[in-house]
Amino acid sequence: LFRPKYTKMKLAIALLLATSAAAFTPSAQTSRSTPTQLHETKADLEALAKGLNPAVGFYDPLGLADGDFWGSGNEATIGFLREAEVKHGRIAMFAFVGYIVHANGITWPWPMTLDGDAFPTGLSPPEAWDAIPDIAKLQIFWFVGFLEFWREVASEKHYMKGGKIGEFPAFDAKFIPGGALNLYDPFGRNKNMSEEQKEKRLRAEINNGRLAQLGIFGFISEAKMEGAVPLLKGVIPHYDGDVMAPMTKSILPFIIPEYAGPAV
Repeated sequence: LFRPKYTKMKLAIALLLATSAAAFTPSAQTSRSTPTQLHETKADLEALAKGLNPAVGFYDPLGLADGDFWGSGNEATIGFLREAEVKHGRIAMFAFVGYIVHANGITWPWPMTLDGDAFPTGLSPPEAWDAIPDIAKLQIFWFVGFLEFWREVASEKHYMKGGKIGEFPAFDAKFIPGGALNLYDPFGRNKNMSEEQKEKRLRAEINNGRLAQLGIFGFISEAKMEGAVPLLKGVIPHYDGDVMAPMTKSILPFIIPEYAGPAV
């Protein structure tokens, strides 16, 4: 990674995945009996949980499955929670892979900015984020914000009203020069997939997303509190910044004075 002693990271990651994968593997025996649908009841979630992870089953210590957010009803609330889980899982999968990529010093071959500045190297992934220009960070936020907006307004049926979990509507051709863009299936390879195949892949995505959330928070926890994840001790370098406030060294100090530090 950054130094010879960090080459152990690949082995550590492999061990993490190997020890956890079994618990997150869908059960073949229940794959046909518990359809992964949105707009479902608590009983449906309990059946789905057994199919996703028979070892753990249904686990809801906060009682969220009984909730009624904003007076929208229990089924709409479950729809909101299921959509949120899929979104967080997808982002966590990006983050987990991205952390490993940056930790190994892999960057794009072209300059990072139009001025010709190179991508930061020799830094841990959180430090690399701190080193990129604020305008680049804002572009990411704006793009993600647009994707969220498009998901909310362009779906045929909203996920809180019985719409499909994790569905992302294709961009209309009138907004994309040259034709529509389908982020889920840009090459049209999955349009003829059977419902059973889609169901199996969705289950795998949910499980992989859950595992990725554990993985990325394992990296972050070890970076902030050395020894928090014993398997990663000495593998993940320490990070002095605030991982939950991504602009603490630039924009945030102007908004929240506490982040500005002592006056010079």
